[in-house]
Amino acid sequence: MPRNFADRLLDEIDAKQNPSCVGLDPTVVELPPYLKKEVLDEAKIYDRDPGERTEALFKATGEALFRFNRAIIDATCDIVPIVKPQMAFYECYGPEGVRAFLRTVRYAKQKGLLVIEDAKREDIGKTASFYAKGHLGVVELLDGTQVPNFDVDSMTLSPYIGSDSVGEFVKVCADLGKGVVVLAKTSNPSSGELQDMRFADVHGGRFLYEQMALLVDQWGGTLKGERGYSSLGAVVGATYPEQAVRCREMMENAIILVPGYGTQGGTGRDTLPNFNSDGYGAIVNNASKLTFAYRQEPYRSKFGEKKFSEAAREAALVMRDDITGAMRVAGKLPSKW
Repeated sequence: MPRNFADRLLDEIDAKQNPSCVGLDPTVVELPPYLKKEVLDEAKIYDRDPGERTEALFKATGEALFRFNRAIIDATCDIVPIVKPQMAFYECYGPEGVRAFLRTVRYAKQKGLLVIEDAKREDIGKTASFYAKGHLGVVELLDGTQVPNFDVDSMTLSPYIGSDSVGEFVKVCADLGKGVVVLAKTSNPSSGELQDMRFADVHGGRFLYEQMALLVDQWGGTLKGERGYSSLGAVVGATYPEQAVRCREMMENAIILVPGYGTQGGTGRDTLPNFNSDGYGAIVNNASKLTFAYRQEPYRSKFGEKKFSEAAREAALVMRDDITGAMRVAGKLPSKW
């Protein structure tokens, strides 16, 4: 039986003494210009017939995305326990983008990292089961063999459809030691339009995000590992620390994925409500503020575009120290660190 995802994640967090995650969300416009030129020159794009050029450009774009990710992974794999590629940044480029995603996942795992696929999938019944098989589990091929496809360690889910959707993913998690992360209180400004709605006459007058936290606690009850945490976690943004306090109270055994650090203004101090008193229970994500650090000061002057991965490494260290420093001040640093 494969090891529980929560146990594996907590062990890696302990090994690196760092509860942070690198979000791999590459955009063409932000890629280092020298890298784009390098790939275009190798592909001889402008020597091609116009009818072949678009297809070749898609392939070159996928190659550039992967090379960028590979450099970021190489620069940070000894610092962080986990990475989170957002599928939308790859799917938009069709098959070549998805191929870049697959190569990124496989390379990250070769470097000893865990991988959360940020895809926010949901559907009912049979369709949900195929999402679960394709992304977390195994799929059956024409000759009857069963093999993993995306083979990520965990993925994000939109829970609006309810337990008969989430339950299909829970089955795969139980069988294969994988994890899922359900949206509860997201970091975006308009999240309150639905998530902060209050039930007037049912569910004890709770907010919608509170009800979701309770469901996460219930759904994840069968997925607890040896360390007491469940492989079914929740998303709670660093931009809403007051709501995070309530969510943490309602799902003590869940691991919370915390977006909103960095670009959206969240700081290490803002992430503290997502951690339990033992210093565990949360993983904090940072995407473009870290991976594209070379475009911002002070990293731009210090490193420049050709050392973009070194800039990302330093930003990852700054993030780690910000979070763990805030944990230390709050008395939430794990005792074994």
